[in-house]
Amino acid sequence: MAGMFIGEYTFKVDSKGRVSIPALFRRELEEGDPEAAISKRPRLVIVYGADSQKMLQVHSYSGFQRLAQAINARPYNDPNRALLQRFVLNKAHPTEIDPDGRLVLPANLRERFKLVGDAYFAGMGETFEIWNPETFAEVDAARLEKLMAEVGEDFDPLSLLATGG
Repeated sequence: MAGMFIGEYTFKVDSKGRVSIPALFRRELEEGDPEAAISKRPRLVIVYGADSQKMLQVHSYSGFQRLAQAINARPYNDPNRALLQRFVLNKAHPTEIDPDGRLVLPANLRERFKLVGDAYFAGMGETFEIWNPETFAEVDAARLEKLMAEVGEDFDPLSLLATGG
């Protein structure tokens, strides 16, 4: 089971929308696609979500399959099922890595998320995110400021593991 996307990386986006995938992420994507050993082109799924979403969320192929199964396993009368279908399943773009280890970002997503020049990759464990670097910096600074106001400067992030939440 793939799912250890960690670290942060910045890569150039060329004029055709091609961007290199970090080597460690490529290995996880290969692991997360049972056909990658044969095709040599690991599949992945980009979720671009609600209009308020500020980044692309990228899943390994098998990770997205598990997510889709969990969504579809929800009861039909569960209102969250419809929301999840709309913002995850409907707003997803399946694709694959090219032979040079690059991802081709569709023009509509490059435009929507301002992915020109550089793309910032943020490892998030089971997934990774692709951001406009300036947008990421703004959002991250705002989150950090809010967190520090709530918990103080000597906050230890690992303390969150003890809270069970």
